[in-house]
Amino acid sequence: MAEQRRGRRIAMSEQEVDAFLAQERTCRVATAGADGPHLTALWFLWHERALWLTSLTRAKRWAQLARDPRVSVLVDAGHEYGELRGVELRGEVEFVGEAPRTGLDCPDLVEPERLFATKYFGLDQMIHDGRHGWLRLRPNSVVSWDFRKLAGL
Repeated sequence: MAEQRRGRRIAMSEQEVDAFLAQERTCRVATAGADGPHLTALWFLWHERALWLTSLTRAKRWAQLARDPRVSVLVDAGHEYGELRGVELRGEVEFVGEAPRTGLDCPDLVEPERLFATKYFGLDQMIHDGRHGWLRLRPNSVVSWDFRKLAGL
């Protein structure tokens, strides 16, 4: 994974990144297509150093990622300048399981689906609607910042 160079003093530790991504709910996913960049908001799960996304398989983002799996994902929080913090993850997504997902046996999805269902729906298991599929991003670059650390500099 690429090491962060700029802003090292305000960068989050690996443990801080894990805690931040575990608590946040919405990310912004940037994909590339023939007509330029495309940016959308999605719910996500951070599990075992991978970002898990579920997307409509008929979405523009899905088609773009099928052609070019490179992605940049941003998760950020804060209202005032001194509260701003975030993580940018970059890499190539993998399609996991059948698409659209109907619930066929897929060992890679057992735990992510359980955790996602709990996080967003308060359920013990995922309900499959036959319209969504799973994407996994094992980032090759993670850049983070936490402006709350500026007060101590």
